[in-house]
Amino acid sequence: MASLRNANPRLKNYFKENYIPQVCEALLCGILVTCPEDPLRYLEGMIMVIIKSGLQNLLWDMCIAPSMKSNIRRLSETYLEQLFELDDQLMTPELMIKACSFYTGHLVKTHFCTWRDIARTDENVVLAEKMNRAVTCYNFRLQKSVFHHWHSYMEDQKEKLKNMLLRIQQIIYCHKLTIILTKWRNTARHKSKKKEDELILKHELQLKKWKNRLILKRAAAEESNFPEQSSSEVSLVDETLKCDISLLPERAILQIFFYLSLKDVIICGQVSHAWMLMTQLNSLWNAIDFSTVKNVIPDKYIVSTLQRWRLNVLRLNFRGCLLRPKTFRSVSHCRNLQELNVSDCPTFTDESMRHISEGCPGVLYLNLSNTTITNRTMRLLPRHFHNLQNLSLAYCRRFTDKGLQYLNLGNGCHKLIYLDLSGCTQISVQGFRYIANSCTGVMHLTINDMPTLTDNCVKALVEKCSRITSLVFTGAPHITDCTFKALSTCKLRKIRFEGNKRVTDASFKSVDKNYPNLSHIYMADCKGITDSSLRSLSPLKQLTVLNLANCVRIGDMGLKQFLDGPASIKIRELNLSNCVQLSDASVMKLSERCPNLNYLSLRNCEHLTAQGIGYIVNIFSLVSIDLSGTDISNEGLNVLSRHKKLKELSVSECYRITDDGIQITDSAMEMLSAKCHYLHILDISGCVLLTDQILEDLQIGCKQLRILKMQYCTNISKITLAVKALQTKTGPKDTPGGGSLNLPELESGRRVGLRSDPLLPSSQKAAQRMSSKVQQQEYNSNDPPRWFGYDREGNRVTELDNITSSKGASELTVEKSTYSSEDQAA
Repeated sequence: MASLRNANPRLKNYFKENYIPQVCEALLCGILVTCPEDPLRYLEGMIMVIIKSGLQNLLWDMCIAPSMKSNIRRLSETYLEQLFELDDQLMTPELMIKACSFYTGHLVKTHFCTWRDIARTDENVVLAEKMNRAVTCYNFRLQKSVFHHWHSYMEDQKEKLKNMLLRIQQIIYCHKLTIILTKWRNTARHKSKKKEDELILKHELQLKKWKNRLILKRAAAEESNFPEQSSSEVSLVDETLKCDISLLPERAILQIFFYLSLKDVIICGQVSHAWMLMTQLNSLWNAIDFSTVKNVIPDKYIVSTLQRWRLNVLRLNFRGCLLRPKTFRSVSHCRNLQELNVSDCPTFTDESMRHISEGCPGVLYLNLSNTTITNRTMRLLPRHFHNLQNLSLAYCRRFTDKGLQYLNLGNGCHKLIYLDLSGCTQISVQGFRYIANSCTGVMHLTINDMPTLTDNCVKALVEKCSRITSLVFTGAPHITDCTFKALSTCKLRKIRFEGNKRVTDASFKSVDKNYPNLSHIYMADCKGITDSSLRSLSPLKQLTVLNLANCVRIGDMGLKQFLDGPASIKIRELNLSNCVQLSDASVMKLSERCPNLNYLSLRNCEHLTAQGIGYIVNIFSLVSIDLSGTDISNEGLNVLSRHKKLKELSVSECYRITDDGIQITDSAMEMLSAKCHYLHILDISGCVLLTDQILEDLQIGCKQLRILKMQYCTNISKITLAVKALQTKTGPKDTPGGGSLNLPELESGRRVGLRSDPLLPSSQKAAQRMSSKVQQQEYNSNDPPRWFGYDREGNRVTELDNITSSKGASELTVEKSTYSSEDQAA
């Protein structure tokens, strides 16, 4: 058979597609094995069988009878591939793989059997060695683990023992310190008490000596004649006149003249040529206050003064001055002006503001409150005052929201720090949005007397003014807790809400998280605040001032919770006036937890007793205390006198009285004046049992007393008698019997020789001596008001007495007013 190796590829494909080699192989194998008698018939039958079964199911032994088939493994897919020479090799890749697999398996089997035969000989010995080794390793690991746990346990025990020893040493050391401190404290208390008793005894002896000396002086004054005393006084005056302040340094002269008003400076300039030169120092005219002489100096003098000192003037005050527009126009010549106050000036207009803004571009502080300015002035502010920092528009009701929109013109008022909009009820929510857009740097905001202020106004303001640190809202009844929630984006340090009934405890729930830097809180007369608010305020570490006056729902429990927190450490000022539920327990807690408290007000706290006043003495940093309207008596005042650092004391309106009447008498004031030498301010109004003796005691003991209030002290004789004695020599002056009593005329009494007039009683002389030291005295001899609850003798007042006393007081008022008008006419 010819080879098809070089045949046409088409022919080769034909053979493969029609399975011709496989058909031929099957037929040839069947003929070769079967050897039929009629091959053609056999081939024909086998072809029919192949056709029925299909070429896809064709096998090489399909034409062989099953009984004649052999168990020979097939080595190739077809035996005729070599016959027709369709492949170049007899060995196919499959056969090669099978051969390699067989060879590899046979080789592995041979070597494994050999290794197994060798390994079986020493298997028992090796297993025994491995077992011993494994047991040894396991025992070692077990010992290692046990030792590690034991070592850790011992280290922990050693550490615990060490800590226990240290703790025992600390306990022993603390116990020793406690014993030492206890002994030292007892010794110090004993010495302090002994020293205090000695000091009290010394003061009492000194008071007795002073009294005896005063009695001897009074007796000697009655025996001596009057001309000799007057000559001594004249010689004393001559000696005092030798002092010439023109010889002092310029800095000292300026410091002296700074305490004088503009009127006094002008008068001093007319004394002599030397004094005129002193009043013309440039630094003295940096600040000019025309409000003190608004009814005295005419406009032409103001214009001439500003023209002369225009280069030196930095601060001008025209508060309440009724000036012509031409006078305001002269302010524009002060090019270096930094501060201008034109509040309450009814003649100040937009035209005046135009001249000032053009001539004084460096103004930093501008007060336009209660003037008639309009939107024209609001347009001038951002154009000319680029460095404006403080602006007050309080009670200016003629500008509108459009005027506030002008603040954003040009460079705007972005440097503004302080803004006062009190009483500007015409401002709407849109106006506050304009303020927020133009004054983004505002830090201090004051809005008082604003009944139209709502939560939406505040929300519109704080949207862009996030730098606000100080906020004052008094007279804003519609502000609620939503305002506090809106202000959480600001870093508030000072907040003031007074007279608001809608603010509740909910405002202070998260105050320590929203306002951690709060230092001043004024919530006076806020009836919705209870003990829960004080508990919320206790975590504030920077709190120094807290005013809760008239918050009547606050009690001892709330104040205790507040003082238990860190806020009590730095608190310096605490106002609890009219918190009627507080008692001695609160004062005791104050003495324990407030080491830096300086100012305390317990006015009208009815449940405060002498025991509570004893706790106040333990607040060593306290300098001012208000106990007006409390149940204080002689005993309590004696206890309070132990606090020798007090500078301000108020014990007026002691309406919590017993059947015996008012409790404070001269003996208590005598002890107070003997111990409290640093008193500057004393209010004893309404203490009707006090007499003239206290004036002598105060004059001797309280050398630094500057303000004395003695309203409704009916047993103290009229101090004005001493003034009337002077009026006989110095000229007639009208000095009413009641109200505020300033007595500079008594000081002039030394110059005319009336200081030691033997005709005056000792109490009047003491009043004369005190008048030279006390800057302000308030005295009124009228009966106490009926709400005090007692009469001029300290007895309880019935309802009928109240009606009678009110009628008598009205008649007395009419009589006094008539007498005053007649004196004025004369």
